[in-house]
Amino acid sequence: QIQGMPYGNCLLLSDGPVNNSTGIPFFYVTPKDNTVADLLKNPVASLTLPEADGNFCRKNLIDPEDPRCARLTLMGQMVTVPPEEVEFAKQAMFSRHPVVRKWPRSYEWFFMKMNIEHIWLQSWYGEVSAIAVEE
Repeated sequence: QIQGMPYGNCLLLSDGPVNNSTGIPFFYVTPKDNTVADLLKNPVASLTLPEADGNFCRKNLIDPEDPRCARLTLMGQMVTVPPEEVEFAKQAMFSRHPVVRKWPRSYEWFFMKMNIEHIWLQSWYGEVSAIAVEE
């Protein structure tokens, strides 16, 4: 860990139960993870999602990381899920990732979510478009 430098990580996420996607990414995290410890000090984060299920990439059998496949980048503030939203966050995470119910409780798991401030869509070779958060 280098002071002042961002640190990337892969985290499980869910934007709602299978039948109720909200577009708000929820995360089940532990404060023992360096990434989470950093986010609690400086909550600014970005999240990039590949177009794994898009028609073009799937139809042409192209790797989702290929530049021709679209990528969506969300930028915003990571916050602890408030008590009144915890039950929804549980349903969101556990319905999509049931294995997390079995993770060791000693890690003090809790829920965070991203309050999205900016959305960028990158397609093909570097073309980037801003998308209104309301969309």
